[in-house]
Amino acid sequence: MATQTQQPPHLRLAELTAAQFVDIWKHFDADGNGYIEGKELENFFKELETARRGAAGVDPTHAAFKEKMKEFMANFDKNADGRIEMSELAQILPTEENFLLCFREFVGSSAEFMAAWRRYDTDRSGYIESNELEGFLSDLLKKANRNYDAKKLNDYTQTILRMFDLNGDGKLGLSEMARLLPIEENFLLKFQVRLSSQTAKFPEFDSLFTLYDKDGNGYIDEQELEALLKDLCDKNKMDVDSTGLVDYKKSIMALSDGGKLYRTELEIVLCRDSTL
Repeated sequence: MATQTQQPPHLRLAELTAAQFVDIWKHFDADGNGYIEGKELENFFKELETARRGAAGVDPTHAAFKEKMKEFMANFDKNADGRIEMSELAQILPTEENFLLCFREFVGSSAEFMAAWRRYDTDRSGYIESNELEGFLSDLLKKANRNYDAKKLNDYTQTILRMFDLNGDGKLGLSEMARLLPIEENFLLKFQVRLSSQTAKFPEFDSLFTLYDKDGNGYIDEQELEALLKDLCDKNKMDVDSTGLVDYKKSIMALSDGGKLYRTELEIVLCRDSTL
């Protein structure tokens, strides 16, 4: 957690690199909950205004300051929840540094995200290691017609790891990387967090898998997955309509092998990184 005496990073927005952006984010997200909100948000905006206008005239109690902050939130708080998430703040990055927004263009939905995950988790470990992440970012930047060299690609890879590798193991679990998704698309953050307490109620993952693999053929098909999701939503009192359930199912099935969801794939969704 940042201390009161710690100096904030300089907010020279025109020169900001992705790595500096991470430093800024980590400083102002003092409690590390993934949002800049409340007093954190006021402190951030005060520094932002000081960077833009100089120290003179920046008074958080003044009506003009509050009006400017309201304007800022209207522009950046895309889901209007009164706080700023990382991908919303990433809009301040200069275009050539903003690979987070490239990601949004490249992977627009949770189903596309899961399909991309399957494509880049080449060793099926349930994690994207740094070499796999580099391949992912390389393709992302090519698709967005962005120029980059080997050093820049390495910098971006390390920056993504610093942003999202919450447990510091040098690789990204599914839930960690899913934080790149827009909040409204990120069913894993809404779903898996609640599952973390629920999985403890089942003696073993294998028992859960066997319970829903009704025909015992060694994989979960779409109908079996739907039954599993419905039960988990009910047990966790999740308010999910039929459309949401269909979307969740479609996203998870994107990990499957031709409509067959084997133990490894289901475990990635339900169990890995559930402490998030």
